[in-house]
Amino acid sequence: MVIKRHELAKMIDHTLLRPHATEDEIRILCEEAKENNFCSVSVNPTWTKLCAQLLKDTPVKVDVCIGFPLGATTAHVKVLETEEAIRNGAQEIDMVINIGALKSGYTAYVEKEIAAIVKTAKNVPVKVILETSYLSTDEKVAVCEMAIRTGASFVKTSTGYGIKGATVEDVQLLRKAVGNLLGVKAAGGIRTYGEAVTMIEAGANRIGTSTSLDILQDAPL
Repeated sequence: MVIKRHELAKMIDHTLLRPHATEDEIRILCEEAKENNFCSVSVNPTWTKLCAQLLKDTPVKVDVCIGFPLGATTAHVKVLETEEAIRNGAQEIDMVINIGALKSGYTAYVEKEIAAIVKTAKNVPVKVILETSYLSTDEKVAVCEMAIRTGASFVKTSTGYGIKGATVEDVQLLRKAVGNLLGVKAAGGIRTYGEAVTMIEAGANRIGTSTSLDILQDAPL
């Protein structure tokens, strides 16, 4: 598969989620996103309002991560985070599930949490981050089914802060589990054009990466 530069750019969430990211770096991120026509910038909640201001009147969306990166805050807090992010200009939400609750067998809690965030987001698309490196195959499929039932828009492999990022096998599994009902976002450790294309071939239709410029540099015009 060959994906041209402008086509690939529209599939990329240009990401800066380091805890020590500075305002100057966030400003640069937004400029890069505008210059390259990336789908979005993916940032922590504290930068939502700034990104919304910098990207106003552009097609680049502001994608805000909720419960990031551990997913261990309560559902109530995640709902409040979502409300504030949208109020401050978020156009997409990436939320981390409560991984410990899932692995403890509290599947109803996890589904209710996803449903609450989707309901709060209303028309703003929600991506459900599984953190696949910690989950069994059955758990991954179960979360995909929850995402479908609750009206989420995407399932996403990883935060980039787990023990392992996106893998071809996980992307294939998520795509098989959601079919054409939801998008699949591959994130975590995708650093080259070849890796991005491989994930897209496996079923991803969105790529989350902090090395977007390097990836585009190797993409054909």
